[in-house]
Amino acid sequence: MERLKLAILKGKPEIFYTLQGEGSSMGMPAVFIRSSLCNLHCSWCDTDYTWNWKGTPWKHENDSLEGYQKFEKSEYIVEPEYEAIHDMITDFGCANLIITGGEPLLQQDAWIPLLKKLRETDPEFRFEVETNGTQTPSDELVPFIEQFNVSPKLANSGNSVDKRINAEALAFFAQHPNSWFKFVIAEESDMTEVNQIIDKHQLPKHKIILMPEGRTRLALNSRRGWLADLCIEQGYRFGDRLHIRLWGAKRGV
Repeated sequence: MERLKLAILKGKPEIFYTLQGEGSSMGMPAVFIRSSLCNLHCSWCDTDYTWNWKGTPWKHENDSLEGYQKFEKSEYIVEPEYEAIHDMITDFGCANLIITGGEPLLQQDAWIPLLKKLRETDPEFRFEVETNGTQTPSDELVPFIEQFNVSPKLANSGNSVDKRINAEALAFFAQHPNSWFKFVIAEESDMTEVNQIIDKHQLPKHKIILMPEGRTRLALNSRRGWLADLCIEQGYRFGDRLHIRLWGAKRGV
């Protein structure tokens, strides 16, 4: 059986209990489990240790920081037994699980045994998946997921449009009642692209969230005013990054 490839935090799988910091469930207590690997390579990504491997050509904003270097892939991925993952999650006593990444839908088949086991332990378990919207969920996975948090990437991510936009996957999410859509906004001009994606792929406007790009409180503050005004003007929901507000750019919170 294929094992899940998870990110590592302090020598263990990156599984932690906190408040959901983004999206329509913001503020909800939840357990997070972070998968490794991603098919996109966003220049502002704050989980670049899940994809920015040594020897790869991808660029990141941190390249200009002294001491920053790409990650040794073998040192940042762990493949634990399902029983160990199950126990780490259930020990928190919280039945809300956020599956994040990286891009978790790259490992769809490997999630199913874990989700089955958790539901057998507690039928009240609720599962959310955070995804970049480029992978269509399988028929086997969909029944387990209460919410898809879909974040299509814009040109500001540094990814080419053919890599970051998948019409088939977006068509699935657009018609699925459990989907929400979050766009990361860096500049006011990003709204032209956002509206084009929404119109072209018929995304439900009442389930659109606009979130300022930023890995610091200062960066978020610099964008929140004009973005809030745009949300009011165009009728979209404003989203923040609660975890950055509360704890800064730390892992495991």
